[in-house]
Amino acid sequence: QVQLVESGGGLVQPGGSLRLSCVASGSIFSIKSMGWYRQAPGKERELVAGITRGGPTNYGDSVKGRFTISRDNAKNTAYLQMNSLKPEDTAVYYCNAVTISSKTYWGQGTQVTVSS
Repeated sequence: QVQLVESGGGLVQPGGSLRLSCVASGSIFSIKSMGWYRQAPGKERELVAGITRGGPTNYGDSVKGRFTISRDNAKNTAYLQMNSLKPEDTAVYYCNAVTISSKTYWGQGTQVTVSS
């Protein structure tokens, strides 16, 4: 079992920045990748960014160049640095972990609201 706890969401003005954190606990040795997804009202959950234990990353097209995912294996934490935020980035952001046995775990989500 893997438990994920997100933090760092909130209200920010357009053009502003936020950093989300996701702390993993439990069977952390089994995690092969972590990522961030988001879901806006009335929309499907979509990939924001992902990172493997070795470091390769991938991003959703809408956030490339603005968001950066990173991972501190020593702290069992994944981060999402979000810059140049837009109103369309408003959503609940979920942390995700996939294990070597292909089990998927989700955090409880953190709300990000971009509004003036």
